[in-house]
This record gives sequence, C-alpha cells and structure tokens, in this order.
Amino acid sequence: MAGLEAHYSASDIEARILAAVRAAGLNPDQPLSPEELGALDHFHTGGLRASRELQALAQIRAEDRVLDIGAGLAGPARLLASVLGCRVDCLEMSADFCAGAALLNRLTGLDDRIEVHRGSALELPFADDSFDVVWMQNVGMNIADKRKLYSEIYRVLKPGGRYAFQEMAAGDVAVSYFPLPWATDPADSCLVSAEEMRSVLGESGFIVELFEDTSDEHLRRTTANATPAAPGQLGLAVYVDNLAQKAGNARRSLEEGQVRLVRGVFRVD
Repeated sequence: MAGLEAHYSASDIEARILAAVRAAGLNPDQPLSPEELGALDHFHTGGLRASRELQALAQIRAEDRVLDIGAGLAGPARLLASVLGCRVDCLEMSADFCAGAALLNRLTGLDDRIEVHRGSALELPFADDSFDVVWMQNVGMNIADKRKLYSEIYRVLKPGGRYAFQEMAAGDVAVSYFPLPWATDPADSCLVSAEEMRSVLGESGFIVELFEDTSDEHLRRTTANATPAAPGQLGLAVYVDNLAQKAGNARRSLEEGQVRLVRGVFRVD
C-alpha cells in the first residue's frame, strides 16, 4: 500500500484546509455548511452533484446507518448526515485524509453524527450485519481483490441492505495516461470491466437494483471539481497535487474509451 499511501498523502492538511477556508471568505470559528465546502471535499468524479444523485438513487433514510468506504475528507458523509440526519461511519486508509475529515466534521458541527476510522476496505473493522447502506465513490479502482472487497461489504450489510457506488471501470483498451486522480502509476490502477464488476457482485450474493454506464452523460456536462479553482475559491487543489494534470488525464481516458464511469445500487436478501 506504500504507493497508494504516498498518492493520497497531503502533509499539513489541516493547516491547508483552514487557510483555504479563510481565503474563501469563510470563518472557521463559525459553523460551516456542507454545501459551502462541496467543491473541496467531494474527491470523486462529478463532485457534489454526483453525490446528490447517488443519494437519491440509494433511497437512504434518516434511520439508516451508513458506512462510507474510502471516505476521503468525508464530504458525502456530511451531505448525508446534514440532509437526512442519518449516522455515518467513514473508513479511510489515508491518515492525512482522516485528519482532514475530522477537522471538517468539527467545522460543520456534524462530528456527533459522523465517526472517522482509519483502516482497510479488505478488513472492515465492523461486526456482521451492522449497516443499512454501504456507500463507495471512486474507490474500487485501487483495490485488486474485488471478491474480498465485495464479500466484506456483503458481510457488514444487514439483510435488505444496499451497496451504492460509483466507479471507474476498464474500457476497451488499457489506460495509458498517468498520473490519474486515483493512481500515480499503473500498479495502483486496478480496473475491471463493467461486465466483470457486475458478475463478481452477483457471485458475491448481491442482487442488482440499478447498474448503469454514465460516461457519456458525464462528458456532456461541465466537469465538476476537474480543474484547480481560482485563487480564493475552495477546490480539490487545496490538498491534491498536480490536479490539473490528473483531471485532464482522467477526462482524456474517458473520452478515448480507456475507462468507463459506472454507478449502481445492489442489495442483499
């Protein structure tokens, strides 16, 4: 995991975030809203809009307990907690991202509804049947052992629980442009085709409710969170190095069919 840990490292992330918040004209001593932070803390394709769309598709309820795997700075967790009032556990491998998430939870006054854990998606530190929803955005492409990943997700979901996700899937040809938002080099990019993804999920016991390719729809839109924000505005470049290059490579890969963007909602019996 050394390569991934380096890829997702962001030294002094708390100081970076606080400086960026102040530069954007916000007061970190006053409660901030998740919407004000949306351009900063949704580190995945489509940004805040994609999270809102997945929330609607997953039909998450206030009483649901949610696990966000690969939570990053926990932007989606704060969206769910603030809009719906549900409780969210976040699992994140990056110590820097865990620190940033905890800071932003405090700044939004949502730290009583969101708990941040550092750990691996392949060894979830939770009991069987713990969650109503497992949520994952642009994480699986860093995980080679899909069967182990899906078996762990299945294990922690309650009967009737849902797995809601969006991922980059392998396209018709191998990815050739690096660095990407999820990988500095090819060794950490673990893509499978949409067909294989669906097949392994089925073999793991999941029942499909929704599975769709949204690549073309995404390309028609203005790409949220794709390029560095202007000075004085919040954006991913606060903590993502070489963002313009990474985002440009990702879009080119999508345009040329090297990757596909998919999302789904699967459930367990």
